[in-house]
Amino acid sequence: MIRHATFAALATVLAGCAPVTGPQVVAQLGSDPVLAGGTYSSGGGLTVAADLREYQDRTLVCGVWAQSDQQSILSKGKARGVLDSGSVSVDGQTLVRGLRFMKEVPPMADYAGQEAGCTLTERPWQAGGATIEIRIPRQVVHVESDEQGSFSVTFRQTGPGAGG
Repeated sequence: MIRHATFAALATVLAGCAPVTGPQVVAQLGSDPVLAGGTYSSGGGLTVAADLREYQDRTLVCGVWAQSDQQSILSKGKARGVLDSGSVSVDGQTLVRGLRFMKEVPPMADYAGQEAGCTLTERPWQAGGATIEIRIPRQVVHVESDEQGSFSVTFRQTGPGAGG
């Protein structure tokens, strides 16, 4: 019976390490997070801030994101879909695909110290000197068409775009 209870507890712990749709760990961003993001063709945009942490000799990717307060109704509600297509790479190796694990915060000038959602990667921790790159591909987020033609709103990675 004790063996069964131990196995059940171990299975519960291991299940927490499996990929999930929410943050696995919460940590504060460091003093100089990497910033990226982009803008919508209809105005407004997104900013993503990320950095790396060590956890159990593996690399945690931690981050936050913000969206513009002022933006077109055509781009409102599209941020999560845009984040789903994003990725974080370190020294050319993609560690994370999909950025929805990150916490949403209001737009601001400096994201240092923000409470961030994190995800644990398989990459062994290596201290110092890593080059972090956040990529969010160009994409169509809204299309309208009628007898006169069509109109679309695109997201394009241009750098931090949420303002603040």
